[in-house]
Amino acid sequence: MESNREQYVTSLYELAANINSARAPESILQSLVEGMAKAMGAKGCSIMLLSPDRKVLLHTAAYGLSDWYVRKGPVSADKSISEALEGKPVAVLDATVDPRIQYQEQAGKEGIVSILSVPMMLREDIIGVLRIYSGERRYFNLDDMYFAAAVANLGAIALENARLYEAVQKDYETFRRDMLEWRAALGYEWMLGETVTPPEE
Repeated sequence: MESNREQYVTSLYELAANINSARAPESILQSLVEGMAKAMGAKGCSIMLLSPDRKVLLHTAAYGLSDWYVRKGPVSADKSISEALEGKPVAVLDATVDPRIQYQEQAGKEGIVSILSVPMMLREDIIGVLRIYSGERRYFNLDDMYFAAAVANLGAIALENARLYEAVQKDYETFRRDMLEWRAALGYEWMLGETVTPPEE
């Protein structure tokens, strides 16, 4: 148990450092799901975000899962471990028979047995879920749930940072364009890279 906690602390530090890097959000989320799966010794991990109408969960990043499974069909928010969207971590012991699993048969074919689903929260708003998939029957403990919840929240922060960065970039580009137009309207020669020398008296 203690070794698991140490591994989780180390992994959390590394994942937080990734989020603080200047990488594309897709790359950051991909490193999150990969790091999560490896830290927990799981078969795979995925991040699914709610659609704008909050009816469907959309696969945004996945690791350890086949394309066939990721694209198996629309994941309904109210049919697929919906309790996680109420803000609670949910552990499923056997995904092939649990009624909370929308695609039981597909989970069996993918080799998925147990699933841990935790909400991704941005402030008070749930924006999606992070899921851990185990290829064997697994009883997820409190350490597992706390670690998964922390990583899920880091993922939400990464998405928000990406959105804010994009907004800042747009604002900067608008400001820069306005300044160029203003300078051009005033007829500054140094807009063309030339130095203006004051006339001698």
